[in-house]
Amino acid sequence: MLSRLSPAESADPAEQTGRLSPYSRAEPAQERVDFCIPCNPYFPTPDMFTRMRGSLESILKYYPSDADTVTSELCRVLGLNPQTVAMGNGSTELITWIDHLLVKESLAIPIPTFGRWTDQPMETGKRVDMFPLQEDQDFTLDLRAYVRFIRQRGSRVAVICNPNNPDGGFLRRHQVLWLLDELADLDLVVVDESFIDFVDAERAPSVADEAAIRPNVIVLKSLGKNFGLHGIRFGYLVANPALAATVRKALPKWNLNSFAESVVFMIKEYGVEYHESLALLSRDRAHMAQALAAIPDLIVFLSQGNFLLVKLPDGVDGVALRDRLLTQFGIFIRECGNKLGSSSQFVRLVVRPHEDVQRLINALQACLPAGPTGLARHPGPAAVPATSSLPALSPAR
Repeated sequence: MLSRLSPAESADPAEQTGRLSPYSRAEPAQERVDFCIPCNPYFPTPDMFTRMRGSLESILKYYPSDADTVTSELCRVLGLNPQTVAMGNGSTELITWIDHLLVKESLAIPIPTFGRWTDQPMETGKRVDMFPLQEDQDFTLDLRAYVRFIRQRGSRVAVICNPNNPDGGFLRRHQVLWLLDELADLDLVVVDESFIDFVDAERAPSVADEAAIRPNVIVLKSLGKNFGLHGIRFGYLVANPALAATVRKALPKWNLNSFAESVVFMIKEYGVEYHESLALLSRDRAHMAQALAAIPDLIVFLSQGNFLLVKLPDGVDGVALRDRLLTQFGIFIRECGNKLGSSSQFVRLVVRPHEDVQRLINALQACLPAGPTGLARHPGPAAVPATSSLPALSPAR
């Protein structure tokens, strides 16, 4: 369902393959603004960075603790049982091990989504059954249609990303639990919750507690995305003790670096600041969606992630726009042409503070043709609709 946003309405509160480097080609004197890499602009705090700088010598000079020690500390902070957790050098490492250890023949995944969920199993010779999310349905995942697709294809593993990347579409907790019940006979169901901390539509949307007691469910988390520290590379999964141990035993003993360890041991001291950062980002997301929707002919898909998917006007190519924004305006965006199920008419824009957004708006107005008022699309209500079956896709790109 389409909803038109106007500037007067209230605004309440890696995948990097094929992209340009944010450090290339911009004017030398121009400060770059990164709308490409999805991080949290309000966290870590300046005090946390000061503490890390002060500890830099010991962080670099000495071995980190073993993974079990770091994992135990993380579990103390988050209230998790260490037996249900495996911590990795980024969520991508865990995706790799999930594929090697637990995906035997086939994996179903809605597209477009995070590229490693399609690329990783194809690289190891698995069949990837890709379920196309429809633009005319605002890229909403129809769960009943997805289950029918999985049955028709005979997929043995199913994956969803919640919220999804790049559109930010979100399934409420009761919807995800419905899906887990429907697919209880599969070898594995993975719920990638890398961006779930940015959700404000539901108070407690995660299903990690259910993953800890179900026989075939893994929930994946990415601390780097939540904390705005992609360079450190740390994430974790939650599953029943047997599944978690299967992955944990395959990981190297020192797969976590000292930077990751230092942040894990600081988290408990900055919980208030972290939750404040999420509230600020939620506010900025609403403002940014409205500001973009006021630009002629832009279609903005409202999101529960820390990014917004935008469809460009007809005739505007995302690659050319990306390059012009970078070289002329020092603004770096994510063009989605290399995402399966997407095209170069779509770009993903990371949520940033008001001042940065205004700079983006000014640049887009200079680059895009004039036209009627933009439209904003919402990822859809919480209902689980029943629709006709969609055709099966082969893993061919």
